[in-house]
Amino acid sequence: MLHIIRSRSYFASVTLLKQTIKNPKSRLSFIVTSSMSGRKRKAPSAPAAKPASKQQKTEKKKKEEEEKSVDSAPEISEKPPTEFNKRRIRLISDTEKIKQGSEAVLYWMLRDHRVQDNWALIHAQQLALEEELPLHVCFCLVVPKSKTSTLRHYSFMLKGLQEVSKECKQLNIQFHLLHGAPDEVLPGFVSEQRFGAVVTDFSPLREPIRWLEMVNKALPQDIPLIQVDAHNVVPCWVASPKQEYAARTIRGKITKLLPEFLTGFPLVEKHSYTAARTAKPVDWEETLNSLNVDRTVAESKWAEPGTKAGLLMLKSFIDVRLKTFGTLRNDPNSPSLSQLSPWIRFGHLSAQHVALQVQRNGKKFGSSVAPFLEELVVRRELTDNFCFYNDKYDKVEGAYEWAQKTLREHAKDKRPYIYTLQQLENAETHDKLWNAAQYQMVSEGKMHGFLRMYWAKKILEWTSSPEEALSFALYLNDRYELDGQDPNGFVGCMWSICGIHDQGWAERPIFGKIRYMNYKGCLRKFDVASFEKKYSPKKL
Repeated sequence: MLHIIRSRSYFASVTLLKQTIKNPKSRLSFIVTSSMSGRKRKAPSAPAAKPASKQQKTEKKKKEEEEKSVDSAPEISEKPPTEFNKRRIRLISDTEKIKQGSEAVLYWMLRDHRVQDNWALIHAQQLALEEELPLHVCFCLVVPKSKTSTLRHYSFMLKGLQEVSKECKQLNIQFHLLHGAPDEVLPGFVSEQRFGAVVTDFSPLREPIRWLEMVNKALPQDIPLIQVDAHNVVPCWVASPKQEYAARTIRGKITKLLPEFLTGFPLVEKHSYTAARTAKPVDWEETLNSLNVDRTVAESKWAEPGTKAGLLMLKSFIDVRLKTFGTLRNDPNSPSLSQLSPWIRFGHLSAQHVALQVQRNGKKFGSSVAPFLEELVVRRELTDNFCFYNDKYDKVEGAYEWAQKTLREHAKDKRPYIYTLQQLENAETHDKLWNAAQYQMVSEGKMHGFLRMYWAKKILEWTSSPEEALSFALYLNDRYELDGQDPNGFVGCMWSICGIHDQGWAERPIFGKIRYMNYKGCLRKFDVASFEKKYSPKKL
């Protein structure tokens, strides 16, 4: 990556993604965030290899077929970043034309908290310029009464929004912070400010979808409500009209569309029309201090919020860690991961911008670029697909029938250990590796992607039912992970516990046909003792 400050020449010269993405070793669709380095020591020697089973041979054949299909994908030709692709839009309202005699256009910022590289704001500005109207941005601040509403999350979010408000002011765009759920405060705000159109971004999650439906019902019929997918490279509804079974079923659909959608971004420029009504100033420090959130979950010291900080983290990944991503990304002791997921989760960074920068500046690390882009684009967008088309994305009932059946059949199997939620939260199990991973998550707000798989699968093994396991895993993930409460987290837990985007494996107690992981397997993967020593739990 070059520098934070962008120019037109940068957007004009950006190199598009090549279609050489290969299937990564990791099967989980979490975007990996943590890769803390640890002191190396010789790992225990692995046992002699056993002959491959029939199931392993079948899995190997599937992987080879996936890689073959990806290798045959078409090349992408470079495309100027000057046009807005209207297929990024979904018209939510019945009307499309901006209300005549209105005073401004509004971008309702929901998921993507940034100014540049934001297709929703780009479209809102284009509409405003066509109608010669001022441009406003608003964010609706709502804090659910839940233990997952923490200082860690809301501090990161508000400090990122503070950066957005400053940039909006520099660009002659009014930024409004509204207090309350969108369906309660937004319709009245639109009428009061006499906005002629509302543009918003896209989230596949249940509550934002409900907000969108309620706002659409409450808005006057002559005001269009327009949704733009600013989070995915290929818009979710364009990539597929249905829930995809696995990465192998969506990969070809996405890569086929990348020549159309993986382009650079036009700049959001200083707006030509000044608003007659200005936004109320926001006291950001007072706002944060006034929130009724759980302050026992402290801010994450390693992650500074905002787009500028996210771009610096991206630069450090490309300059320092990308070279070993391809070979060491599954080693929790190796500093090889991007650590970008908090900024992507809160929309401080555009995944599309990340993909372009890694492709452009990581050419000398070819063996790392393909697996990283597989996780960033294909696997991540698969999670939006799952949540958008499956409203039971956080329930066992949302799993495939084979998985529900095998979990039911083994629900009453005797567990070697049963732990309460409090014991798990406090990292009080017999497993030192699991405790270390849990401690890292609680104390830092992140956990290495490989350990997230192990962590969630052990919860299935140590709780009284699959339903309880999924509930506990999602609660802990959403409460402590800085990138929690996101499709990647929901699908990660569903993959680990309910077999989503996976296949049936050899049947065993408790797990049934759900993929199994154990401590001995981790010993063969990395220096477990080193990780355990580094994150030995202190009192939580």
